[in-house]
Amino acid sequence: MPSLRAMASLRPRTKSDSISQRDGISKNVSEQFRRFFLRYALAINKQEGRTGSLFQKNFKRLAVTNHSYFVNLVYYIHANPQYHRITEDFRSYLYSSYLKFLIAKRSKLKKAEILGWFGSVEQYQIFHNMAKNERNWDEFKIED
Repeated sequence: MPSLRAMASLRPRTKSDSISQRDGISKNVSEQFRRFFLRYALAINKQEGRTGSLFQKNFKRLAVTNHSYFVNLVYYIHANPQYHRITEDFRSYLYSSYLKFLIAKRSKLKKAEILGWFGSVEQYQIFHNMAKNERNWDEFKIED
């Protein structure tokens, strides 16, 4: 007769299972970052003979809860160097992933997944071109 554990593993997975798993992964990632920053601060403080925090504010994040916010966030990430006047046009900025999504060459980027949110490569380009002058940046700021 199978054990209870074996039987429990055979039950169908539900949406709440995947949400719980995602929440657990998110907490684990946050905890790993917390530990990393704590150890880094301790090492620098020991090296420099000082005490106290090295960082001004805690690591912050916002949940991406819908399609619209996600595609606008992708745009925000690509256009951020232009917003901060690092480049004249983010679409030609060498250190942005914007152009990498337009090239068929293999990379570690999840191109199909991201482009799927836009519908196609053409829609990705159209969205970035239209959004260039119409964006409210405050929607994406975590800090003042």
